[in-house]
Amino acid sequence: MNSNSTSLISSPFEPNIKIEDSKGHILLLFPKQYSSHYLSIFLTCIIVIIVTKFLHAKTTKKNFKNLPPGPSFLTMMQNLVEFYNKPQQTLAKLAKLHAPDIMLLNLGFQSSTTIIISSPNIAKEVLQTNDLLFSDRMVPAIVTALDHHNFSLPFLPVCPLWKDLKKICNEQLFSTKVLDASQELRQKKLLDLLTDVQKYCRTGEAVDVGRAAFRACINFLSYTFVSEDFVESVENEKEEYKDMVSTLLKLSGTANVVDVFPVLKVLDPQGLQRNSAHYITMFFQRLDELIDKRLKEREEENNYVTNNDMLDTLLHISHQDSQRMDREKIKHFLLDLLVAGTDTTAFGLERAMTELLHNPKAMSKAKQELEQIIGKGNPIEESNVSKLPYLQAIVKETLRLYPPAPLLLPRKAKIDVEVSGYTIPKDARVLINAWAMGRNPNIWEDAHLFLPERFLGSNIDVKGRDFHLTPFGSGRRICPGAPLAVRMMHVMLGSLINSFDWKLENNIKHEDMDMDQPLRAIPVELNN
Repeated sequence: MNSNSTSLISSPFEPNIKIEDSKGHILLLFPKQYSSHYLSIFLTCIIVIIVTKFLHAKTTKKNFKNLPPGPSFLTMMQNLVEFYNKPQQTLAKLAKLHAPDIMLLNLGFQSSTTIIISSPNIAKEVLQTNDLLFSDRMVPAIVTALDHHNFSLPFLPVCPLWKDLKKICNEQLFSTKVLDASQELRQKKLLDLLTDVQKYCRTGEAVDVGRAAFRACINFLSYTFVSEDFVESVENEKEEYKDMVSTLLKLSGTANVVDVFPVLKVLDPQGLQRNSAHYITMFFQRLDELIDKRLKEREEENNYVTNNDMLDTLLHISHQDSQRMDREKIKHFLLDLLVAGTDTTAFGLERAMTELLHNPKAMSKAKQELEQIIGKGNPIEESNVSKLPYLQAIVKETLRLYPPAPLLLPRKAKIDVEVSGYTIPKDARVLINAWAMGRNPNIWEDAHLFLPERFLGSNIDVKGRDFHLTPFGSGRRICPGAPLAVRMMHVMLGSLINSFDWKLENNIKHEDMDMDQPLRAIPVELNN
């Protein structure tokens, strides 16, 4: 679940069904507005939990005597609704009460055993010291649609295919040299974004910053991948075809009950896997068209000039060695990169803008730096970023408070592993609560305040070497696309605040902002 996913549970609500324990403590309240469909799913899950809990609890205790501490089964039931709404926050709260550094969540059967890490030192043991033993992934059910997990770099086990895809990423797609060569593609999309915002500036209308960032990120990535606006390039098709990328991203960010209760996989109660298969098929059809078009261009033009996009790179690899890279691998590969890069980058950009509008002093410092180095009103180029330390500090501070994957991607223990004196059992799911570490007052001074200054003059980076700031993970499973995501955040954020002044909709004062709401702000012409 990502940090900005939409819950199916509304609040506040009037209880219609109440479940209590033997002492009369309320465990769950079901809202009246719950449909009977979702209520039946939820009740089925509870029954599965209770039955397996009592069938396997004794076996679990017998086999693993040195498990980390954690909340009881009843405590988990009491927090189940809150956990669904705010997973990383709920886990941080439970960890503070039961086990601040390493915590066990166990519903009674081994496949549900989850270890939550909230300490940089223990995160280092998992991500670096015992990296190989925790290098496999837990595969969400939705990723199995159309056998995508068999090609997916984020979810493949460490195997020859994974190693080859990772090598392609590091050497031929996301290296500094390659990204420098393709930056003109992204610069064109940056200018398109600023042109769109200028239209709102002329009319005095508010921009839904998250939505604008989302669409801009799709275009940034699609131009980097295939030199085209992926969504807008589809004409005279059904609306669902035009929105397939957005829909895929929404599906991937929806909490799936099957991941918690695998016994329900065959039912696919929320229809997520069926819908994903449908939209992935449509996505692949569009990619087939683009691949055929590019292959034709490469064959017909004697002096074909590369676009420096990723499709050209992958087709070149395929031409040299079809076993290493073929059409199917290219399509699954690009799907991964698009889904992983769009929503996370857009969310970070929106949060950065929200914090800057909430903190006028930080916004003023950023504007002053940009005016001095770039010149007022000019868009940022990727080569400028190294000269803008305060802008870099803003991005780091945003990633500290709002990591794109708050619990990182789940890892799986290959064998029983001893970590910090405790046993993490084989096949246990391991989650790193990057959100909790980013807000821990024992790690950061004034942890809940937005203070980019904390990073000025600091060597802390987001490359996985500092385990109290690992928004993209660390070790061999660190996100390979992080260098591109960081470039995108800097140039979009810097250009938006250097090209316009901004004010909140409805004359809301910065101190009265609701930080949990989507940001709507009005761009204003710069004063000369």
